Amino acid sequence: MIRSSMARWIVGAFGLLLVLGLLRFKPWQEEVVRPRQQLTVGFLPVTCHLTCPVTDFATKTSTSTRFQSQRFTDFPTVVEAIKGGRLEASFMIAPLAMKMREQGLPIKIVYLGHRDGSTVIVRKDIPARSLVDLRGKTFAIPSIYSNQYLVIRKLMEDQGVGADEIKFVQMAPPDMPAALAAKAIDAYFVGEPHAAKAELDGSGRVLYYAKDIWPHFISCVLVVHEKLIKEHPDVVRDLVRGIAESGEWAETHRLAAAKVASPYFRQDEKVVRYVLTQPKDRVSYRMLTPTDEDMLVIRDMAIKVGILKTPIAMSDLIDREFIPKDIRPADIDMAGAGK
Repeated sequence: MIRSSMARWIVGAFGLLLVLGLLRFKPWQEEVVRPRQQLTVGFLPVTCHLTCPVTDFATKTSTSTRFQSQRFTDFPTVVEAIKGGRLEASFMIAPLAMKMREQGLPIKIVYLGHRDGSTVIVRKDIPARSLVDLRGKTFAIPSIYSNQYLVIRKLMEDQGVGADEIKFVQMAPPDMPAALAAKAIDAYFVGEPHAAKAELDGSGRVLYYAKDIWPHFISCVLVVHEKLIKEHPDVVRDLVRGIAESGEWAETHRLAAAKVASPYFRQDEKVVRYVLTQPKDRVSYRMLTPTDEDMLVIRDMAIKVGILKTPIAMSDLIDREFIPKDIRPADIDMAGAGK
């Protein structure tokens, strides 16, 4: 009797363990698939930042990290998003990145956005041939922390125009063409396609291309927060590789790049296409490794005009660790482009 009870107890205990094991293992459930990593990257609707929306488009269907672009219309909002911890990677004007670093924000420049790609536009009814002819005029810039401002100040000095002889106003790039057409400003220097828009609308004409004032001109850089570098270096590596490969693709697929980027920019495709082809070297997406030499020129100019106070060390500012040695064009499926 005792043996029979013992046997029933053993069988019952074994059965209970088996049931508990099955409940824990749950072999009937499908294997849980972890979502791929995703990172939001800030950009403004300028061709200096074109590789950001191209990378967004390219990674929609890729198996690597998904990079979702977030459109901003001005740089102060980008700065607040980074300071508030809502954005860990973004394109921004180079002197502003330096100013943020000077103020103690732990960001690093990891890549460039472009070369050239900015244009000085003057109102069509103003017969100016140089900055000398813009004395007393109102001139719009994206920010006093922009290379556009630094370059114009240098050009004024070269041409003998005093620092107070041109009235500078800061304005969001998308607002500049309308302001010029309304005669609220007389000229502006900005990243494309906001210069070409005035050119095509007939309200403005080209006074200088950036490439003619400063060959291989740099306006914007890609910055990431040091927290992201420390915690997710693999994501940063994917991002820089994606941006680099998107740039190489855009360099040789300009019409396709215009088709991809125009919805992100909220610009007519023909305007973006014009910028990328007329002339073809109006903007370039090669030679995008940030060198100490490039950044030192910008830093020293920023100190000279008073927007930086200290000579930031390049080792504190730049991290080139994530730049791929072999940059190949991205493999981009154009299905759905332009929508």
